[in-house]
Amino acid sequence: MKEILQLQQKIVPELIDLLEKRYTILRTIYFNCPIGRRTLASKLNIGERVVRTEVNFLKNQGLVEIDSTGMFVTREGENIIDALKDFIHELKGLSSIENLIRKKLDLAKVIIVPGNIDEDPTILKEVGRVGAQYIKNLIKDNQIIAVTGGSSVGELVNNMPKINGKNNILVVPARGGMGKIVETQANTVAANLAEKLNANYRLLYVPDVMSKETLETIINEPGIKDIIRSIQKTDLLIYGIGRADEMFKRRGLSSGEMDELKNKGAVAEAFGYYFDKYGNVVDKTSTIGVKFEDVQKIDTIVAVAGGKCKAEAIIATKTYNKNSIIVTDEGAAKEIVRLLKLRE
Repeated sequence: MKEILQLQQKIVPELIDLLEKRYTILRTIYFNCPIGRRTLASKLNIGERVVRTEVNFLKNQGLVEIDSTGMFVTREGENIIDALKDFIHELKGLSSIENLIRKKLDLAKVIIVPGNIDEDPTILKEVGRVGAQYIKNLIKDNQIIAVTGGSSVGELVNNMPKINGKNNILVVPARGGMGKIVETQANTVAANLAEKLNANYRLLYVPDVMSKETLETIINEPGIKDIIRSIQKTDLLIYGIGRADEMFKRRGLSSGEMDELKNKGAVAEAFGYYFDKYGNVVDKTSTIGVKFEDVQKIDTIVAVAGGKCKAEAIIATKTYNKNSIIVTDEGAAKEIVRLLKLRE
């Protein structure tokens, strides 16, 4: 396939560009339907006339339907999106980038989705869908699955298909609740995943951050002790990666606390730990849940994060677990490669 792609790019590069454009339009309609032409043009940052021409072509091919509410992708259109996924992946050279990042960051696997969440937020849905398709094959009997909160992990769980036939699975939150958006808190994400897997679940009714005195009191409660034991036995961890500056705001830190963490070089956060750009833990929150020392021993851990702005954070969150997997997007991946080259 690589040789054919190279020939096409040399002889008829305009066909490659057209294919990629139509694929992007089709995928954007799929993730935003029903959607109007004007909104579609705005999301893709292209002219309405171009959108009208391409949509008419896709409609005539039976890939898109239009009614009074907007545009939809047909079943045949969905099949085309799936069929083109691997082709576009190779077209953009993402397999080579996956291998490069895997070796440089010492990971078990890297999965890159075409696009950049920073430029097109709907790419997050595709990252979630691709991540869910991969993780469903990791689910086994007699397994404890821990999940953090956040939009990336939440999107992955939303895209997880219903799975039956698995026995004795327990889903737990990897940490307490954080922020005002209940839908993406760890408890909610854990309950949603359990429903998709027809599994049991336990919830952790504690805030993500608390004083050391409160932590010492709560941690001795029988119900809390029980779920902590389950979390410590996690077989599969699914977690998100945050930029340190964003997490400062979400946790409501004072300006003094933020300055202290910045002075320590914090650039990333995962499961309550702050990392500098070299992957060193520079601080941690007083929280109940997965500990850094636990993460290194878990059978399989999957990080879900995308967007060029997350590249440095992804590099920084080294878990030193040889079974680490990252699901990300093209924007983050290319920036990761650029940053790694600069360091060299």
